[in-house]
Amino acid sequence: MNRVLLKNAVAFDKMRIAGKLLGKIVATLEDKIVPGISSADLDAIVEQEIRRAGLVPACIGYHGYRHATCISVNDVVIHGVPSKRVVFKQGDCVKVDVVASYQGYCVDMARTFFVGSVSDHIKKMKETAQCALDEAIGMIKPGIRIGTIAARIQKIVEEQGFGVVRAFAGHGIGRNIHEGPEVPNFGKEGTGDELMVGMALAIEPMITQFSHEVFVDSDGWSVKTVDHGIAVHVEDTVILTDSGVEILTRCVEHDNFG
Repeated sequence: MNRVLLKNAVAFDKMRIAGKLLGKIVATLEDKIVPGISSADLDAIVEQEIRRAGLVPACIGYHGYRHATCISVNDVVIHGVPSKRVVFKQGDCVKVDVVASYQGYCVDMARTFFVGSVSDHIKKMKETAQCALDEAIGMIKPGIRIGTIAARIQKIVEEQGFGVVRAFAGHGIGRNIHEGPEVPNFGKEGTGDELMVGMALAIEPMITQFSHEVFVDSDGWSVKTVDHGIAVHVEDTVILTDSGVEILTRCVEHDNFG
């Protein structure tokens, strides 16, 4: 388990800048995710915009990873590796997960996009993930335990008939992409770490169309559903201050969630 590292006002200010700039970049991607573009092309666009904004693409070099983003299509839940061979087509469900840093402090966010039209069932998945993320963030306050938040995410998702990924979780964030505490999307009320002022968290519901079971593909990165069902992933970085909780990675309320 990674250690919980509390942040001061200076650290939070740097994370605010990173979140505002990265949120604006990701909010522009919907028009770029169209049939015929590859995930490698999209990754190159995002990396260019990150650097142009004065940020650092923090995923590059992380445990040997070579890309600015993780781009996961359809049954790939998370950690999809950008490739010229992955070309978007009509009806695809595309998850873009990206970390950027400003003066050494990171923010992490993910959004799900659709290429053209998709079924109402898949739209409902995205709406459910969004609802779970929003309700989780709305619960954040000093003293609440992570298990209580995780249990709420699980309840929202499972009541709609979808699966909650258990093998991966949200996390603390700051100078490092992954810090303590771990923030799972399933759990038991009243358990886990207590939240306190100074924490920065990446909250990220990862939900599946059917079973929650996943596996890591042969590339060593891509996490896929065992049953090949579609997966949805949304994520925001939040901070807990004396004034309450702040969402750092939304340039406008619900940006592209619509």
